[in-house]
Amino acid sequence: MSKQDDKRRRAKYTLEFKLEAVRLVKGGQDAAVTARVLDIPKATLGNWIRAAEKGELHGAGDRPVSPEQMELARLRAELARVKMERDILN
Repeated sequence: MSKQDDKRRRAKYTLEFKLEAVRLVKGGQDAAVTARVLDIPKATLGNWIRAAEKGELHGAGDRPVSPEQMELARLRAELARVKMERDILN
């Protein structure tokens, strides 16, 4: 497989992963920070937020996210939020 093929391959995310990302943003986490922590494009996260508001958010469903992966994503987002708060206080 060439590098060009790798660039064209789109990531697939489960509905649970998308909902957790949207929940973090709606809970007050900055969208840019959330996207960076979860390693997803900011525009993708924005699309998910808009789709969730319309009730049209769907997942790939072929790769379920384990509870451990969800917890890891939540902890990374929380760590990023705490670091941002710490930097503001300094």
